[in-house]
Amino acid sequence: MSEKNTVKAKKGFYESYIKCPLDFTLALLALVLLSPILLVVGIIVGIRLGFPIIFKQERAGKDGKPFYIYKFRSMSNKTDSNGALLPDEERLDKFGKMLRSTSLDELPSFLNVLKFDMSLVGPRCLYMRYNSRYNEHQARRLEVRPGITGLAQINGRNSIYWDKKFNYDVKYVDNITFSGDMKILFKTVGRVLKRADITSSTSVTMEEFMGNENKLQGAIHE
Repeated sequence: MSEKNTVKAKKGFYESYIKCPLDFTLALLALVLLSPILLVVGIIVGIRLGFPIIFKQERAGKDGKPFYIYKFRSMSNKTDSNGALLPDEERLDKFGKMLRSTSLDELPSFLNVLKFDMSLVGPRCLYMRYNSRYNEHQARRLEVRPGITGLAQINGRNSIYWDKKFNYDVKYVDNITFSGDMKILFKTVGRVLKRADITSSTSVTMEEFMGNENKLQGAIHE
């Protein structure tokens, strides 16, 4: 068991009363302003990759409760001669890689913010099966709603290992402030424009977190 802090952080005024309505307002504004881009990307996704254009997958939300995250699909449905889906590397073409590197695939996730499943800023939402694999310290990342972006995303994104990523997540949980969230949002824009730390060195999709026995597990692609 980790010896790091496992005591829940006390909520401040911003987290208790401002963060949620601010998230809703900014997400709604983003969807309105970006609606032409959403329409164009949706049409191209349908033409290039097929339907449905929205990828829906179960993830762990606040307190580890399940919800479905929405993204534009970035991989095709190509199959082999037996009808089985081809490996991710063969289904992720240049267009799909562009969607991920520019984070355009994540625009539908603003709908999750409007549904109060997610926040604009918070720990990245991961698979439900990971809940039982966290140690007590790492499980604290589930104390808040997951975010579209977060502290880990501006400090290495997909180039850092799981243990370091989770440490950033818990650090964020313990230090939620308005200025901190604004700083993360602005830095996220910069990193997306630079396409920094986009890919894992070993996989095109998110690598499995198996627990804490191997502290050098690979970085992830989200």
